Amino acid sequence: MAWFKRTQKGIQTATEDKKDVPKGLWYKSPTGKIVDADQLEKNFYVSPEDGYHVRIGSKEYFKILFDDNKFKELDKNIESKDPLKFTDTKKYTERLKAAQEKTGLTDAVRTAVGKSKGNELVVACMDFSFIGGSMGSVVGEKIARAANHALINNIPFMIISKSGGARMMEAALSLMQMAKTSVKLAQLADANIPYISLCTDPTTGGTTASFAMLGDINISEPGALIGFAGPRIVKDTTGQDLPKDFQTAEYLKDHGFLDFITPRSELKDRVNLYLDLILNQPVRS
Repeated sequence: MAWFKRTQKGIQTATEDKKDVPKGLWYKSPTGKIVDADQLEKNFYVSPEDGYHVRIGSKEYFKILFDDNKFKELDKNIESKDPLKFTDTKKYTERLKAAQEKTGLTDAVRTAVGKSKGNELVVACMDFSFIGGSMGSVVGEKIARAANHALINNIPFMIISKSGGARMMEAALSLMQMAKTSVKLAQLADANIPYISLCTDPTTGGTTASFAMLGDINISEPGALIGFAGPRIVKDTTGQDLPKDFQTAEYLKDHGFLDFITPRSELKDRVNLYLDLILNQPVRS
């Protein structure tokens, strides 16, 4: 039938000239929910339909926690060396350089001091985008120095963990950071200076086995993966079948490993409510 036939060619666009939707304009959560990127940012990088917490880094957390995004970064220029001359498929120094160029970071943690709802606060925040948030010598050193800054100035301390564990390229030197950071946190405890540990997705390996679980209060974001070893290793070691969700924040809270789980939108208020209570000062609205 004639009216179903194209009688005149319309505008044709060559395949190579067709444009996809610009990257970053939309975000698709693991459950398939689509959210506008601007809306996602305004909602603290949480998908409004399903509550999925998108992984973010120190830049975003500092903006959430510090008043007017004002803070002083500590020990900004410390960088990792290669004392073990590690070489696998690529030299460790090359991996470091590539990660620095890609992320704009010097290593997998940034530390800063500023005010959060008027409370002085020192924050160490890990960045998973830098070699999987792995804990090497610089991560341990910067956390130890940040804790020391909190100790000297009598300021509460907070660590935001997001890590795949120890950095294999630094071998035993990486594992030493577990003890190093734990000692500093013990000094804060002796001085009655509050330490808050926030576990985000993922918090695993040596990070979990040290500073991530040593908080005066241990908290987490919803749905975060938290654990030491992978499910297969845990099962082989214990010889038991494990619940499907046994390494989620919700399971750990139900079994006493976490004090509470807080949505990212409430993080600043909940942290400061705790500080006001423990420091015996009027609660800030």
